[in-house]
Amino acid sequence: MEKYLRQLISIEFEDKKEIFTGFLIDWTEDWILIKNNPVDFIIDGYTILKNKNIKSIIQDEDHEFTERVIKLKGSKTSAEEIIPLTNLHAILNFLKDKYEIFQLAKKSDKAVYLGKMIALDKEELEIDFLSPEGVFEGEMSFKLSKIRVIEFDTDYINSLKLIVEEERNK
Repeated sequence: MEKYLRQLISIEFEDKKEIFTGFLIDWTEDWILIKNNPVDFIIDGYTILKNKNIKSIIQDEDHEFTERVIKLKGSKTSAEEIIPLTNLHAILNFLKDKYEIFQLAKKSDKAVYLGKMIALDKEELEIDFLSPEGVFEGEMSFKLSKIRVIEFDTDYINSLKLIVEEERNK
């Protein structure tokens, strides 16, 4: 992984259809942090991926060209601060304190879950689910062992946070 640090890569998993593309920011034995490159020459937030069932890491001429354009545009391709990847508890507590709202996905690509942390223990995370309309709709629980992807600081999440803030101030 060291050779990919601060470079644009795509990560493909054996058991997920989705391919994640972004600049490798940091990694541990259990987690990988990338700065998202969801499409074209756009940088949008961060993704933390469980370092499990990786099929391949792709870095080809297309990646090199895209990376070059993104850097020429002046987009930051590193993290603003250190995000603790020591364990899932450290990650989730950091996100709760710094970003409040984040998005989770399990192995299945069928659904993502957006919300803010209510409680965290050894086995489970409980969030207040945030709907696509920016309304908190109640509690959802996740087994920590099932969490595979965490996204934060994306345009989508930050847009919904604006709605939440506007509603809070009414």
